[in-house]
Amino acid sequence: MQPKTSHILVIVGPTASGKSTLAVSLAKRFHGEVISADSRQVYKGMNLGSGKITKEEMKGIPHHLLDVADPRRTFTASHYARLGRAAIHTILRNKKLPIICGGTGFYIRALVDGLVIPEVKPNIKLRRILEKKSVTELFNLLKKKDPERAAIIDSKNPRRLIRALEIIDTLGKVPKLKKNPLPYPTLFIGIAKDKEQLKRLVRTRLEKRINMGMLTEIKRLHTKGVSWKKLESFGLEYRYSALFLQKKIDKETFMRELTNQILDYAKRQMIWFRPDPRIHWISKPSEAMRLVKDFL
Repeated sequence: MQPKTSHILVIVGPTASGKSTLAVSLAKRFHGEVISADSRQVYKGMNLGSGKITKEEMKGIPHHLLDVADPRRTFTASHYARLGRAAIHTILRNKKLPIICGGTGFYIRALVDGLVIPEVKPNIKLRRILEKKSVTELFNLLKKKDPERAAIIDSKNPRRLIRALEIIDTLGKVPKLKKNPLPYPTLFIGIAKDKEQLKRLVRTRLEKRINMGMLTEIKRLHTKGVSWKKLESFGLEYRYSALFLQKKIDKETFMRELTNQILDYAKRQMIWFRPDPRIHWISKPSEAMRLVKDFL
């Protein structure tokens, strides 16, 4: 089924919930192409650690905004929004359905809602000061300056905490983001999973990626010039893998802490997505098929 007019589909949900699989199924059924909305899958070489879809799993469906950035360089939501809009226009020109799929809520809002994000250059002096603080100190500082951002940010990710504080410091106040939304009808679909089901999915997925060579991949990134500090700043799999590879934590701690942090991240994703009234929450792929068919 090919879309008759310009429509956009957005698929969201917590990590390990099956977003990519659903996106491919919908793309095959409704003549679509997928735009990844993941803040780590944009980086080259960050595959197993970020849970990036494989060529086999794509099943011939074109995917956009994967492997578009160098992990040694800074990539922002502004960069993502610009590339995402270009991808949407290309897909629509080809008479196909853009399917934005991912769990990075801020990237999705930047793209779909057209958040006009302030262009703030890195403040090296400030970063050096903030880098001396613990993640707890950084998070508490952000809570004082911007409680709304603190409520949804990865509280264990120093890179994102420092960037948020940097923007506030540069602009002199918490920015009120303006919007320039995409001018197309958009359907939001969210994948819902109960707590125990998500736990099983997270643990199974993590074990599979480790067995496939996730640690070797991350070690290779370091060999190619991505510092341990930079790897840690990417959070979750990269942070704990880097700590383990440096022998700062043992294998048991690595598995336990990483699993807990991934589950905590899934909770924060839902805190971000749940209040959005546009999202239609589903538990079965058949529900998504029906929603998209009615939408188009």
